[in-house]
Amino acid sequence: MLTLSEFDYPLPKELIAQYPLEKREDARLMVVDRKTGKITHAVFNDVGSFFKQKDLLVLNDTKVLHCRLMGKKTTGGRVEILLTRRLNGSTFSCLVQPSRTKIGEKILFAEGKISGALSARGQISFKQPDADVIYNYGVVPLPPYIKREPVDSDKVYYQTVYAKNEGALASPTAGLHFTEKMLADLPLQGIQLAYVTLHVGLGTFRPVRCENILEHKMEPEYFQVPDEAIAKLKQAKEDHGKIIAVGTTALRTLETYADGRKEGNTDLFIYPGYKFKLVDCLLTNFHLPMTTLFMLVCAFGGEKLMKQAYQEAVEKQYRFYSYGDAMLII
Repeated sequence: MLTLSEFDYPLPKELIAQYPLEKREDARLMVVDRKTGKITHAVFNDVGSFFKQKDLLVLNDTKVLHCRLMGKKTTGGRVEILLTRRLNGSTFSCLVQPSRTKIGEKILFAEGKISGALSARGQISFKQPDADVIYNYGVVPLPPYIKREPVDSDKVYYQTVYAKNEGALASPTAGLHFTEKMLADLPLQGIQLAYVTLHVGLGTFRPVRCENILEHKMEPEYFQVPDEAIAKLKQAKEDHGKIIAVGTTALRTLETYADGRKEGNTDLFIYPGYKFKLVDCLLTNFHLPMTTLFMLVCAFGGEKLMKQAYQEAVEKQYRFYSYGDAMLII
């Protein structure tokens, strides 16, 4: 049995990055070699030097929705709504704080320009055409370990420079370090790029509650592997190039595709013992303890080596989580 406590590790709170670096590419990069166990340190701007011609970098082009809404009841009480999914033309599933907000209660947004009402538990409805523009009045849904309110710069820095397909509730943070120039330079080195989509939802971040992690169920998230990406994957394999997943979401998308599906919902849960079918290298950030993300990293890099790498990251004061530094597992 794999227990939840196996995937815990100590982390000083001051290492949790609260703001992004001014230059994305200046993030630190830890490189972990699975074959030798060697751990080296670099700067993210040099990440291309660890790839070879014919290698394929696969990135998740999902775009984060401004789905966090600050509203008020007609009585003046503050209400926070996180829109999680559009159910139909006017109704969205949502999380509500405070949770005691009553069904049918009217909530005002954007200084009263827009209003909605809780139509059922965990659902909110808007009038048309308000529902079509509601995301224009939302803010960036920063994760709860960033202990501050969103600022204007988060609109830029909490989005990858290649974000395209709207639908995510959180950023695929491994890709936050790339700049337009880096992505333009990589193909000049013979390194190919491909884009897949996985709309990061609550399932990726949902806490694992059971001590036996095999009892945990991932919530489905929409993914798509377009034909262009499929062609590049086939070509990379024919050329004996490596498939590098940029982030855990790209990895889960690729491994779902390897199981025979190129579009739909995936609830793939990867933990130690999983046999990887397609991905050769993983570029990722440093993840929360006792999460499915850290379990995936341990599955890919080896539990013992990953715990050693995380301990070294703490000792060398790497920046952790969404706005933190990066790790390349080769």
